[in-house]
Amino acid sequence: MIGIFNELRSPATTGGMREAQHGLHIFVDGCYEPGSQHGGWAFVAYRDAVEIASGCGGVQESANNSMELTAVLKAAVWINSEAAGEAATIWSDSVYAVKGCNSRRHIWKNNGWKKSSPNGYARRRTIDNSDLWKAVDLQLSQNPLVTVTWCKGHSGIAGNERADALADQGRLSIRAV
Repeated sequence: MIGIFNELRSPATTGGMREAQHGLHIFVDGCYEPGSQHGGWAFVAYRDAVEIASGCGGVQESANNSMELTAVLKAAVWINSEAAGEAATIWSDSVYAVKGCNSRRHIWKNNGWKKSSPNGYARRRTIDNSDLWKAVDLQLSQNPLVTVTWCKGHSGIAGNERADALADQGRLSIRAV
């Protein structure tokens, strides 16, 4: 854990986040193995640079994006049950999850969780992982002080590396069943 927040303060990995060593930060990750179609998700929570909680699990017949999103969901559920009303940053290395949470989620919700048709004439299609997106929206809507932010994966950020290892552990737990 030493150095986790020094790494976070680097503008190259975080977009210049200031004072990251303070407050509540949750790193999330998902993984997927195409051969087995098993996926894993994980979150690791830190308060003032000290790990205070973690969770992980596995899912059969999954996909990578759904595992990345499940990790965000589990982190948001944890925040709402253990740190309700507190400012928190969820860090994800998934562009799909971060962009979806920050810009697309509100549009999809307003469109009934359907994609806009490109030409305006075709029938709208339900977005991928709509049930997960609805659950994420419900959880994130409960605390406007939660932000979802991108971090570079596999770049030595200790919280991201820990979440990656736990997600893999969750995926491997499916094999033992």
